[in-house]
Amino acid sequence: MAYVEGRVVHDADSHVMETPDWIEAFASAHVNDHLLANFSLGDLSAAFREIEGCRELHADPAYRADDAEQLMLRKNYRATGSFLAPDRSRALDLLGFSSQLVFPTVLNTLLEALEHAGDDELTYQTASAGNRALVEFCSADPRLLPVGYLPLANLERAAQAAAEAIEQGASALLIPNRCPRDHATSHVAFDPVWAQAQEAGLPILLHVATPELVMPPQHRENGLPPEPDFHGGSENFRSISYMAISSAPMQALSMLIMDGVLERFPELRFGVIELGAVWVPGFLRQLEAAFEAFGRHEARLKKLTLRPSEYFRRQVRVTPYPTEPTRWIIENAGPEICMFSSDYPHVEGGRNPIRRFEREISKLSSEVQDRFYRANFEDLMGPALPAC
Repeated sequence: MAYVEGRVVHDADSHVMETPDWIEAFASAHVNDHLLANFSLGDLSAAFREIEGCRELHADPAYRADDAEQLMLRKNYRATGSFLAPDRSRALDLLGFSSQLVFPTVLNTLLEALEHAGDDELTYQTASAGNRALVEFCSADPRLLPVGYLPLANLERAAQAAAEAIEQGASALLIPNRCPRDHATSHVAFDPVWAQAQEAGLPILLHVATPELVMPPQHRENGLPPEPDFHGGSENFRSISYMAISSAPMQALSMLIMDGVLERFPELRFGVIELGAVWVPGFLRQLEAAFEAFGRHEARLKKLTLRPSEYFRRQVRVTPYPTEPTRWIIENAGPEICMFSSDYPHVEGGRNPIRRFEREISKLSSEVQDRFYRANFEDLMGPALPAC
C-alpha cells in the first residue's frame, strides 16, 4: 500500500542526500577538495560517521524489510533512496507520487555561499559537476526530475551555464533566492538565460538554502542561551529566522516582475520552493500598492501590460509548509498558486505532510484540491514533465 493512493500527486520538493564522493567522478580535484572541506555546517566527522553507518544499514536485509512501514519515519541518510540511486524508484513507488522534483542538499548551501565568495570559476565548476551527478542519479526513472543549479554570479557565464544544464538533462533550473553579489536577479544581461529556459520549457526555481543567511548575524547576539533547532541540531530554521524566510523570494520576485522579466517572457514559469507561502496574500497586495504608488512615474512600470499580481498568478507557483494555514493562503491568494511538496527525505518535511495538508484543504472544492496536488505543478513544469 502506497503512502498516497486514489489521486494523482506531484511532489514539488524532494532531495538527494549527497555523500562525500557524490561528485567525485564529475569534478576536478579542486572542486572535490572544496566539497569535502565544506561538506557539513556542523561536525564534519560526525556527518561522515553517520553516512558510513547508513551505508551499512541500507545493505542490511532486515533493515530494508521495513522500508514500507518506516517510509516516512526514516529521515535524511536513513531514508530509502536518500543517496542510493537504485533505491529511489522504490521509494517513489512506496510514496505513490507521479513525479518528484529532486534538489541537492549539501550543494544547495555550498553553492549559495560560493555565489557571494568571488571565485566564479569554482562556482561554475561546482555547479556543473553537481548537476551532472544529480542528472545521473535521476536517470533511471523518468518520474525523477533533476533540478540543475544555475549560478547568477557572473553576467556573461550564466547563459552558458544554463545551456549546459539544459543539455545535461536538467528538468528545472535553480537560481539563488538571494540577490547576486554585484547585480540584480532581473539584470537584462540574464535575458538569454530566461529565453533558453522558456524555449526549453523549463521552470526557474528558488529554494531555501542556508537558514542563518536570511537574517543579519547580529540576531544571534541577544544575550540569551543559543536555541537548538526543532530536532536538536544547529542547521535548520528557528522562530526568528523563519520570520525572515520570505524576504529573499519577495525581493527576487519584485525585481523579476517590476523590471519586466515576466512581461518579456510570458511563458516562463517560476517556482518558489520550501520558502513557505503564508506571505503570498500580503505580498500580492503590496505589489498592487507599489504599482498604484509608482506606476505613473516609473518608466519600467508603464511598460507592463498586466498588473503585478496578475503576472504572479499567471507565472509563479509556491509550496506552503505543512504547518502553514494552506486553506487560508489559497482562499486569499487564489487557487492557481499553491503546490504540494513533501521535502522527502528531509526531517523538515515531517512524518505525514499529506495528513496535515488534508486537514487544511479538505473543505475546498475538488477542483481546487486537484490544482494543489496536481494541476499547478503540471502548469509549472509544462513540457519538462514527462508522461508518467
